[in-house]
Amino acid sequence: MNYWQSIVMGIVEGLTEFLPVSSTGHLTIAAQLMGLDIADPAITAYTAVIQIGAIIAVILYFWHDIVRLLTAWGKGLVHPALRTVPDYRMAWLVIIGSMPIVIVGFLARDLIKGPFRSLWVVAGALIIWGGVMLWSEHIAKQNRHESDLNLADSIIIGVAQCLALIPGVSRSGATISVGLMRGLDRVAATRLAFFLGIPALVGAGAYELPSALGAGVGFGVTLVGTLVSFVVAYASVAWLMKFVSHHPITVFVWYRWALGALLILALSAGWIEAV
Repeated sequence: MNYWQSIVMGIVEGLTEFLPVSSTGHLTIAAQLMGLDIADPAITAYTAVIQIGAIIAVILYFWHDIVRLLTAWGKGLVHPALRTVPDYRMAWLVIIGSMPIVIVGFLARDLIKGPFRSLWVVAGALIIWGGVMLWSEHIAKQNRHESDLNLADSIIIGVAQCLALIPGVSRSGATISVGLMRGLDRVAATRLAFFLGIPALVGAGAYELPSALGAGVGFGVTLVGTLVSFVVAYASVAWLMKFVSHHPITVFVWYRWALGALLILALSAGWIEAV
């Protein structure tokens, strides 16, 4: 991988990590179009590491919220009387909701790096989960807010996040749509999607960092991709939070379906290879 390819991959990661369009799917497509071997462990590791740039962006964007939650959680652990504070409870909901993807991601790591990388899988997941997102908007009541989150929400949405391990589904697409099905408003569902993504992305990046640096990608190329993904992701997060407060996520469904159909056409015609 050269620096120009790293910049392109960083832009793709930053744009798509938090939009409900699947960053892994887009990174797989971008790598394929640039002639990179998406089955190469070094490329797989590289895509996980540049996610750190995106996750730093979301941490900075929600910095005050994160500090508030961690402070309340720490105080609650020491002082039982403070465990009734809403932020203490919210912190535990994020921790519990993050556990499923950590467990499933580790156990299914070989499957994720192997067969799931096929662009046929990406195309199918883009289209199928697009339908789920459309349905979630159709039945959404949005009569529950962040203060109404409970343990069942945390576990169910946390399990839904595991579906994002399939390229083409999208972490935010999975969590936001299931949050809407649970009656949450879009802003609450989106904020929870971001909070749940922080432990998952940091863990994946830290786990793959030695592989990325030791498998031929190189420190400089990895650093550039990470920095680019950080800048682009920050802008994407800020835009999405404003967008979901006034618009449904159905606009992303049409994009997913169009991209999925285009992928199927390209694969069927032999313009690109599935793996």
